[in-house]
Amino acid sequence: MSSNPVAETVSSLMPRAKEELTALVAFKSVADFDQFPRSESVGAANWIAAALRAEGFQDVDLLDTPDGTQSVYGYLPGPEGAKTVLLYAHYDVQPPLDEAGWATPPFELTERGGRWYGRGAADCKGGVLMHLLALRALKANGGVPVHVKVIAEGSEEQGTGGLERYAEQHPDLLAADTIVIGDAGNFRVGLPTVTSTLRGMTLVRVRVDTLEGNLHSGQFGGAAPDALAALIRVLDSLRAEDGSTTVDGLAGDSRWEGLAYDEEQFRRDARVLDGVELIGSGSVADRIWARPAVTVIGIDCPPVVGATPSVQAGARALVSLRVPPGVDAAEATKLLQAHLEARTPWGARVGVEQIGQGQAFRADTTSPAYQAMADAMAVAYPGEEMQYAGQGGSIPLCNTLAALYPQAEILLIGLSEPEAQIHAVNESVSPEELERLSVAEALFLRNYAAS
Repeated sequence: MSSNPVAETVSSLMPRAKEELTALVAFKSVADFDQFPRSESVGAANWIAAALRAEGFQDVDLLDTPDGTQSVYGYLPGPEGAKTVLLYAHYDVQPPLDEAGWATPPFELTERGGRWYGRGAADCKGGVLMHLLALRALKANGGVPVHVKVIAEGSEEQGTGGLERYAEQHPDLLAADTIVIGDAGNFRVGLPTVTSTLRGMTLVRVRVDTLEGNLHSGQFGGAAPDALAALIRVLDSLRAEDGSTTVDGLAGDSRWEGLAYDEEQFRRDARVLDGVELIGSGSVADRIWARPAVTVIGIDCPPVVGATPSVQAGARALVSLRVPPGVDAAEATKLLQAHLEARTPWGARVGVEQIGQGQAFRADTTSPAYQAMADAMAVAYPGEEMQYAGQGGSIPLCNTLAALYPQAEILLIGLSEPEAQIHAVNESVSPEELERLSVAEALFLRNYAAS
């Protein structure tokens, strides 16, 4: 890439990018204000707003979205008559989980083994820096040839839909000819990839109650219905013997047509322990990109330390269901709720509350924007051809934007390749990927302007 002026500029900006990502990662911007101060998210939003203003953006604003969080918006005018491109990222992050499991503090960007570690480094504060680097490189090499809108969401990880509802209420705000979602990732480091499908999701809280209060397990155990045991039974009903997701009425046999995912490579990427089997049936790509997947992401029950010999009166769990393209998330939610209610044993009282929901997404990969991106990635990644992959995660905003702007082309790129370990402890970003994808985005904007 060194012979390309855009690439040379991005390379020269990387030390600054590291300093800026360090500052942005330092904000504990988890959009769960019961756990983390709102001021941390406000600080991150203000940092991004200031960065946009410094790059000449107009109409920079912190948008108060209906879920109580803020999204950062800015507009950079291009030449008269130019196309408009919307660049998306999010600044909210997942909680750090077990801080003791981090080799270095989660909110301190730390270089180790050629990667930069920190919560949000890849997902998706690195995406914010990717957009900034691309625009700076273009400004230094003839100017930005399109009108640019930037939107940085403040609650993507929570799935509470604030930005989606705000966009629906202000449909002109994010209108664009093409939308680049900077919240996906390459199939592996060094292999340029666009994500062509996303699974949707639904998130529900299920509560089981059996008794007016806990009871002594010696005096009452064996006849008194244990709410925790009932909850375990109903959660176990969500999986077949091989681990496949089984929600009554929800199809689970779709096939993925596209980039294959080698099983041994997946084991390495997922860090599966030796001797432990993968779950489900079909190819790995079928399982993670084309089929539903249920995960119990939390259970409220007594911890082992300090537990008493008691029959539990109540227990609850948080259940995530990933929904493949072609399946309506609202219908999947109804099926999941009906399944949980029907499978709860012993006549136990059960309540199911929906917490979040997002629709699956499928992109039109035949559009001119995809050719412009393929040409850009061929320069940024010499010798590599752009690949199409699915992603098991959800970005609910994609479907909202596709519905609001049906003529817009939507591309998904980003820094969340497997080694990034997003949502886990020791999340990291490859600075080489940040550099190459910033070059690719800059060249894409130039190619797309000329198309």
